[in-house]
Amino acid sequence: MDSAAETLARWAHELVPDVEDLALAQRSLVDTLAVTLAARDDDLVRISAGLPDAARWAAVGHVLDFDDLHMESTAHISVVCVPATLAAGGDARAYLAGAGVMARIGTALGWSHYASGWHATCTAGAPAAAVCAAVALGLSREQTATAMALAVPAAGGVQRAFGSSGKSLQVGFAADAGVRAARLAAAGATADPTALDAWLRLVGGDPERIEVTGPAVPGGLAIKMFPCCYALQRPISALREQLPAPVTPAEVTEIEVRTPACTVQPLIHHRPNTGLQGKFSMEYAVATALLDDHPGFGSFTDRSVNRPEAQRLLKLVNRIETTGGDWLLAGQVEITVTLADGTRHAVASQLPPGSPGRPPSEQDMRVKIADCGQDVPALLSDVDWRRAAVVLAEHLPGEAIHDHEKEPA
Repeated sequence: MDSAAETLARWAHELVPDVEDLALAQRSLVDTLAVTLAARDDDLVRISAGLPDAARWAAVGHVLDFDDLHMESTAHISVVCVPATLAAGGDARAYLAGAGVMARIGTALGWSHYASGWHATCTAGAPAAAVCAAVALGLSREQTATAMALAVPAAGGVQRAFGSSGKSLQVGFAADAGVRAARLAAAGATADPTALDAWLRLVGGDPERIEVTGPAVPGGLAIKMFPCCYALQRPISALREQLPAPVTPAEVTEIEVRTPACTVQPLIHHRPNTGLQGKFSMEYAVATALLDDHPGFGSFTDRSVNRPEAQRLLKLVNRIETTGGDWLLAGQVEITVTLADGTRHAVASQLPPGSPGRPPSEQDMRVKIADCGQDVPALLSDVDWRRAAVVLAEHLPGEAIHDHEKEPA
């Protein structure tokens, strides 16, 4: 019986993308490049300048938390698979092979893996990035399985990093580890493919759950409309779309948020004081939804999070977590906003815009790309996989790392 790595490597090599698969790949390419270019002024660009291309591009692409998500695996697939593919000179098929493997490994890991505190984007991402690079480099099926096994030591990452630069950097490490593993396999490195099965079991997954039927990326990908954790897309959109009338924030005296506990698993910051922490705070999500016309990049800065009115509002939030569910969109979120005169406004939502059940329109995508920078729409007009690597190299140039040895005194 084949190991998980051998099964996935065979699937990746036999993959023949259809029209819908290729459309998803192109949308993923454009979306990932847009959110990466949007972070050109972030301090992480300087911090990560010495890292290899795949690591740097993935880390910067993830720092704004505006990249897509695979719901079934709770993993940010494209921010790993696009940089890994581009760094290895690959195309849409290499991306789809890795993205499909990442979705399947993440699903085999299951919700319990994520609920235990693992960052599935990194754990499922490292072996998936190895597949992207292996297909891009023209490795054999056996070499691809070897590359996945060689990526196992880097398949880590924890949610405690959320709200710090560690979150995006560990995503970069996963992407780079996969590319490195594929290049080592190409050079003749050996590894036991069953290492992937052993690792899956050690971290709570089940190799028997790997299913290689269906589209390239089963379930599709969710596109974010707001630059923050996916768990915040639903409460923000519910308040923006359903409040019956403009609410004056100063009149708000009480806010109740009722939602299944699983849907707030990554929301670890209850009293945020930085922009990064605000991206993982239910309390701040409610505040920015009430205060800002559009919760965009400007809403998730240190200055915005520390606005006196934002801090007042987030302290009013009473988060009630109910039982049941095993994913970020389980059940529905219900929010009640109470005003000083006793008026109560109640909203509820199950699917936020951009989710596979409410896919973004072409206009939604145009607006998002335009928000990522004035020059971004032109830069990404008709971009393909070859040109994409050139765009990233031009706008996010790295710095060579040199070892300087001091001359003896």
